Amino acid sequence: MRGDKTVQAQKQSVHEYAVATLRRAIVDGEYAPGQRLVEADMQLRLGVSRPAVREALRQLEAEKLVTCTPFKGTSVSEITWEEAEEIYEVRELLEGHATFRFATRAKDNDLRRLTAAAAGFDAAMLEPAHQQRLVNAAHVFFDIILEGSGSRVICDVLRGLSARISLLRFKSMSLPGRARQSSQEMHNIAAMLQAGDPVAARQAAEAHVRQARAAALAIYETSRNAPLQADRDGPASRRRL
Repeated sequence: MRGDKTVQAQKQSVHEYAVATLRRAIVDGEYAPGQRLVEADMQLRLGVSRPAVREALRQLEAEKLVTCTPFKGTSVSEITWEEAEEIYEVRELLEGHATFRFATRAKDNDLRRLTAAAAGFDAAMLEPAHQQRLVNAAHVFFDIILEGSGSRVICDVLRGLSARISLLRFKSMSLPGRARQSSQEMHNIAAMLQAGDPVAARQAAEAHVRQARAAALAIYETSRNAPLQADRDGPASRRRL
């Protein structure tokens, strides 16, 4: 029995490693949207078994980061602008409400953790090649709010979108000046929470998501793959990020 648990723990560790490594490679842009992911190449890169690669790809398919097509294999999913916009709409609604709930429940320790997380984001801006660190630091900040909101449903929905949110956040943070603007928005959210103002805190969180959406759209519109003359309200609504 003990041996079985050891094997299971090792298997879980390999699975988590494979998923985390491939997820980061996709979010970082090492694999482009639409690019095929060949199992043999993944096995060589990760140094794990073929079954472990397949398990990892199934997990990433559940997160909508890859697409498995019969007789064609697995490729990196392409997020259309229509899909991205829906994600931002959901984020604005749920993160805003989560922030409101956090404001009504937060203890002093929760507020201290949030302030420290905002400072952590500022520190990440000073590091070289900091884009992924910024994404991670932003995740820490908003995860504190989600946990402190006391809403399991909001947490479940947003964590189900977590991988795609990270992918979009990575893109939006590449816009010049966006990281500094995002820092100001986080500090504003924290200030409203420190003041104990649930309504203002919610409005600050919603404004942050709207600014993130605008940054992502700006990056999208300068993408080489974007049909620049297309009508935003027509077929272009499915333009790719």
